[in-house]
Amino acid sequence: MIIILTIFLLSFFVNALLFIPFINLLYRLKFQRQVQKTRDAFEQPTPIFDKLHKSKAGVPVGGGLLIILITSLLFPLLLLALKLFFVPITVLYRLDVEVKIILVSFLGFGLLGLYDDLKKTFMWARDAFFGLRLRHKLLIEILIAGVVASWLYFDLKIAILHIPFLGVVNLGILFIPFAALVIIAFSNAFNITDGLDGMASGVLMIALFAFLTISASILDTPLSVFIALWLGALVAFLYFNVYPARIFLGDVGALSFGGTFAVIGLILGKPFVLVVIGGIFILEVTSSLLQLLSKRYLGRKLIEVAPLHLWLQLHGWSEPKIVTRFWIISVVLAVLGLWLSVFTT
Repeated sequence: MIIILTIFLLSFFVNALLFIPFINLLYRLKFQRQVQKTRDAFEQPTPIFDKLHKSKAGVPVGGGLLIILITSLLFPLLLLALKLFFVPITVLYRLDVEVKIILVSFLGFGLLGLYDDLKKTFMWARDAFFGLRLRHKLLIEILIAGVVASWLYFDLKIAILHIPFLGVVNLGILFIPFAALVIIAFSNAFNITDGLDGMASGVLMIALFAFLTISASILDTPLSVFIALWLGALVAFLYFNVYPARIFLGDVGALSFGGTFAVIGLILGKPFVLVVIGGIFILEVTSSLLQLLSKRYLGRKLIEVAPLHLWLQLHGWSEPKIVTRFWIISVVLAVLGLWLSVFTT
């Protein structure tokens, strides 16, 4: 445990020292949130969102990029250092395969999000003001998630679901589409949740502490090292991301973090617990999905605006109040998830 705590502190201090010059660099590059009229997934205008979030224009995006770069660099180096100093590394799976799956998820979704951020920020094409079109983004997400899900099944031999109190379900080859769906769902759910200062990153921080507890309990060293590195970087980022935010994750961070969070839950063999611990993400994406489907097929809005955090903001809740209460709910969900994990071993 002392090693994991040391890795967390190392990551925190490295990222904390780099974030201020990184924010200044983003300002110089003009990599900032644009003043724009946004649109939803069906290319419909979102005037309520624009009104509530117009003050956020000009804040740099791309905080997730620094976290991804530093974490991806330190992860293999620290594992190598542990080996060189003869520190025992315990694994549930082949070390190289587990590292490959984690990094491909982290970097693959990050690159997709970075392209989306660049297109939205610098408007490379006439239709680029809102980033990648939904169908294009979804196709790339399916490709990345499909590759990762296949590795989980064929290389790590993961094919079962642990359902608390009920037992084990073996999905066989169907685990691949199931895992891909989970990864895509959480990648987009995190992106939707990342709408208020400090909310998505704070919820993820709480959820990752729960996952770190689980990974340490089952002695999965590489996963524990990665989560500790990610957590240290995330806490450093959160210092600059709380209201009023000095920097945003951007899609580079949101897509990567949501997808990788799901992958960790799947590697741990606890997709049910993943849904509980990540309950805020599920709530946010469900409210947004129901709103889109209602507008598309019923021709009317289900509620005034979605996702849920935006609806609460419209009804007079202050941004810090929404974020703080979502954090509190996340703590409860994390504890509940840890409790349920005892029944899914």
